[in-house]
Amino acid sequence: MSENNYKEAWEYTMKVLHDLYKSQNKGDEFKLWFNMNYVEDTIDTITVSVASTFLQQSMQRKGNFDIVLKKLKEITGQDEIKLNVVVIKEENSEAKESKKSDTSESNIAEEKSVKENKPSESNETKKTGFKKHQLLDEEYTFDTFIPGDNSRFAYNAAIAVANEPGRKYNPILFYGGSGLGKTHLMQAIGNYINNNNTEKLKICYVSAESFTNEFILSLKEKTEKAFKNKYRNLDVLLLDDIHFLQGKESTQEELYLTFDALSQKKAQMVFTCDRPIREIKTMAERLVSRISSGMCIDLQPPNYETRYAILQKKIELQNRVLEPEIIDFIARNVETNVRELESALDKVLGYEELIGKKLNIDIVKNQLRDIISSNSTENISLDIIQKVIAENYQISVADLKSKKRDKKYVVPRQIAIYIARELTEIAYTELGNEFGGKDHSTIMTAYKKIAEQIKIDSTLESKIQLYIREIKEYKK
Repeated sequence: MSENNYKEAWEYTMKVLHDLYKSQNKGDEFKLWFNMNYVEDTIDTITVSVASTFLQQSMQRKGNFDIVLKKLKEITGQDEIKLNVVVIKEENSEAKESKKSDTSESNIAEEKSVKENKPSESNETKKTGFKKHQLLDEEYTFDTFIPGDNSRFAYNAAIAVANEPGRKYNPILFYGGSGLGKTHLMQAIGNYINNNNTEKLKICYVSAESFTNEFILSLKEKTEKAFKNKYRNLDVLLLDDIHFLQGKESTQEELYLTFDALSQKKAQMVFTCDRPIREIKTMAERLVSRISSGMCIDLQPPNYETRYAILQKKIELQNRVLEPEIIDFIARNVETNVRELESALDKVLGYEELIGKKLNIDIVKNQLRDIISSNSTENISLDIIQKVIAENYQISVADLKSKKRDKKYVVPRQIAIYIARELTEIAYTELGNEFGGKDHSTIMTAYKKIAEQIKIDSTLESKIQLYIREIKEYKK
């Protein structure tokens, strides 16, 4: 039985830490990664609960339990105190209160066993008080986004924007390849603002394609005034995939004017793009300048640890169980983006559900053979590499392979050589023959030059990773 000797100390500790994180503009991060409930205590141990195994593992990995314990020791002056963390699935508030008053360790274990067999209630849409916005996907919240080294900066910036819309990082642009979480973060900002502001704010999420089509229709039907009133009076504009606007001069002009109108009223603007905006060749310079004046953040493909955590989170949200060996296999073999990672997981979980056969590693390998094959570098040819790089730099493959020394040809040629060496087993001599009859030392120098540049130029590294993803996904 709990003596509640440390309950007040626990509550004060969490308040101190919460205030500290709020002062660093990390209040929402605190709510997510320090989400613990007091259960009971003994003479030297405080028992607290978290809502899932995933949260327990994530908090442990982040060192958050150690942070709490250190602060507890400071506040209580008890160096021998320990923290015991158990997993108890969230229930409704009445049931939770009745059990918190007198809960033994055996009862906790029993509750965990019973509740883990119930359908998962961790989906954000099922939480009491969540306000659904008609233009936003309720699945896209900060709670369901798993930040890793590839996306932590973007994740923290998104939280800061959601906390102070229009005042911090405005505008903000997230860029990177398909399926890396740009739209998720954008809509998470919208969902958070929609649910955490006392005043009713006008929030609009729209793709650049829909924005363009709507603008064209307004011209056709002579409803330009209604179109302008809709977009220039917003409090939050979330415009997805602005690379779609390249070459569309009239739509760009309208967006520029909308940008200025929203900027004057300090409305928050969030954009996404598949590349750095300055690389969009046919985008108006003054629009590029406006968007670039804010925060521009790239998202990279997730590393192994992040991919593993994403899979664990998705499995838990579906109230399913997979052997660690299977999760490890998927995480190691699907590297391109989060969307493909989740697709691979859905495929094997769907197989288990429809066939009714427990998954093992051999079944998973067989079910994912096509996905893994498409992510393999075995089928990548030099021809594909040259085509993708030439298209991105708007030159011909013949120019790429020529001996022309202009910078507009030399840089993409060096990048193509670097990527070819990274993705294929083609020798320097053979590459020389395929790039205008150059000797192997020239090819080697080109490779080394790019290899050195990406160590000091993160923008170039992001660019090359984007090209590599395009090459892997290239359809002949």
